[in-house]
Amino acid sequence: MQLPNLAVALTQPLYAFEEQLLRQREEIEIWFNQQWDAFPPPLYGSVDLRNAGFKLAPVDMNLFPAGFNNLNPQLLSSSIAAAQKVIRHWVPQAKRILIIPENHTRNLFYWESIHTLQRILEHSGFQVRIGFLLEELTVPSTIALSSGAMVTIEPLRREQEHVFVDGFIPDFILLNNDLADGVPTILQGLTQVFYPPAELGWHQRLKSEHFQYYAEMGQLFAEKMQIDPWAITPLFRHCGNIDFMRQEGLECLLFHAEALLADINKKYQEYAIPHKPFLIIKADAGTYGMAVMTVRSLDDLQHLNREQRKRMASTKGNQPVRRVILQEGVYSFETYGTEQAVAEPVVYLWGGCVVGGFYRVHQARGIDESLNAPGAHFKPLAFSHSCDAPEVSSSPQASSNLLYAYGIVARLSMLAAAREVAQQSRKALWQSDSV
Repeated sequence: MQLPNLAVALTQPLYAFEEQLLRQREEIEIWFNQQWDAFPPPLYGSVDLRNAGFKLAPVDMNLFPAGFNNLNPQLLSSSIAAAQKVIRHWVPQAKRILIIPENHTRNLFYWESIHTLQRILEHSGFQVRIGFLLEELTVPSTIALSSGAMVTIEPLRREQEHVFVDGFIPDFILLNNDLADGVPTILQGLTQVFYPPAELGWHQRLKSEHFQYYAEMGQLFAEKMQIDPWAITPLFRHCGNIDFMRQEGLECLLFHAEALLADINKKYQEYAIPHKPFLIIKADAGTYGMAVMTVRSLDDLQHLNREQRKRMASTKGNQPVRRVILQEGVYSFETYGTEQAVAEPVVYLWGGCVVGGFYRVHQARGIDESLNAPGAHFKPLAFSHSCDAPEVSSSPQASSNLLYAYGIVARLSMLAAAREVAQQSRKALWQSDSV
């Protein structure tokens, strides 16, 4: 099947593709179940998508998701059921869960997410406490949220090969800290079960590796659906040994940017797409929308000013950027609200189940820019039925078929992450055998 006609796609996004997904839904679900049997999905995750009408593709995948507070609060039953199912699968004996969150305490939006995550787990039947990594916290502390809720964090302690908070020894540790600074000593060499694996923190994980796995999964799925894999897969390249402030390694950026723009332009010509290709360059590791830039031409890279280089030089925790991924820019022709602000969907999963999502909306950003930036706001998407069925949406911004298409692409990204986890497990086993 060819990609949907562009003239139709821009007014009725991906309808032909959506309809094909629904026609082949039974085959698709069987295929996903076979994939999960071979590579069990990570515990949870979130996937940022972009919908250009002629292309629906992931642009980021987070294994330590925040933003649970942006899901529809009336539809958390899907999260509760899926969380219970996946945790019981991984740790059948689990009754007590310890959440290890990020180290910052001033970002109240993040703590709203932790509060929602704690509620999901408690309603799933678990006892839940929150252990804080920073040594500065010596006694329990309560964080007051703007919603009126309270979150209690407690000092994380260790004895021998176990960590705990006072009076609470967990059966299972849930990481919600991306470990961009590395694995702290207190978490090394534990015998307790914890997910996701600490080795998949941003101190070691690379976006370029994830998207290589995603490209492989997209190819397999596209062959099954008889579509061009480019319709669901962003092209990319990557560069190492970068120093933006010293302007070192920029020749690598220019070389790969030119080649990638040429590759994208060929696809645009093939499908008569009347838009200009562009790139998104970002740190190969990290979150929070830091160290990200739009490149519309090679001149953009050849004439970076000091402020632009400074923004690209470091990411969360002032970690220096030494590797970058050059990713095909995917336009977002979705808008939200009367102001017609640019929007992009973010989809949440527990295991292989899509449990909800939201639109990230930004009035000050354009259709070729990252929306993960200060000033963004969030509008829940109505994923209201089971985690793998077509949805009935109460939102005029997204058809039920489109939500199903979002879920398909998000699950493909989760499959790619499952392969990352498997590869990391093989590395860990090899290292232990080598000792």
